[in-house]
Amino acid sequence: MRRHEYIQILDGTHPEHGRTIGLLHQGLIVASAAAISLETVPNLAPWAKSALATFEVFILAVFVVEYIARILCAPKPLAYIFSFWGIVDLLACLPALMFLSPQWAAIRSFRLLRLVRLLKLLHANRALMRLEAAMFQCRSELLVFAFMAALILYIAGVGIFIFEHEAQPEVFTSIPVSLWWAIVSFTTVGYGDMYPITPGGRIFTTGILFVGLGVIAVPTAIITTALINTDLRESIEKEIEEELEDIEREVRKDLAPLKRRPTRRPKT
Repeated sequence: MRRHEYIQILDGTHPEHGRTIGLLHQGLIVASAAAISLETVPNLAPWAKSALATFEVFILAVFVVEYIARILCAPKPLAYIFSFWGIVDLLACLPALMFLSPQWAAIRSFRLLRLVRLLKLLHANRALMRLEAAMFQCRSELLVFAFMAALILYIAGVGIFIFEHEAQPEVFTSIPVSLWWAIVSFTTVGYGDMYPITPGGRIFTTGILFVGLGVIAVPTAIITTALINTDLRESIEKEIEEELEDIEREVRKDLAPLKRRPTRRPKT
């Protein structure tokens, strides 16, 4: 088995063994997250604490072995180590240092770094891989609307400060504080800690909210379209690969008799 096939097995994309290994890998990550939650339960039984500690050692051993295997099997080990997913894998293994030497006991305070393992679910989930590919495909459009959203947020913060500062100087104390109102209004959360009371502020808020809904809705449509295009492209590529395999199989079948046919020697 080649090195890149081991990477496919770890990522859950191998055609034969990938699905099983991928499901086991994701199950361990979810179980680790559940164990982290159970550790915070007060008055936990001693046997439960011991079981959780043993399970933690097992999980850490699995992820350390996986991290080392990925480094050994990566085509460019340094590129993997300093990549985003390489850093995530390293952070998931970092709490193992507290078992190596008492000098590393201080790292116990960073045990919540184990939650980084949940990010590994994104790395192994094919649906999320398609989402990542779709967002990469429409990254230019998303950057444009992100800039527009930031600009509109700033305009909203300045506008509400102009309308409401005199009426509520203790609430809208400055433009940076007013930006908090703009954020919770754009996201339709509306905590109620800051709200306009003047007619001008309410009219301004109405307009800003409609603009905000549009700014949020357009990127959603762009990502949805990109996802549809990504799924369509993958299905077309899969159909082409299957057709090429069928053609190759038929060609080999047609050439098989020619290979078996004995060659006649010319008579002398």
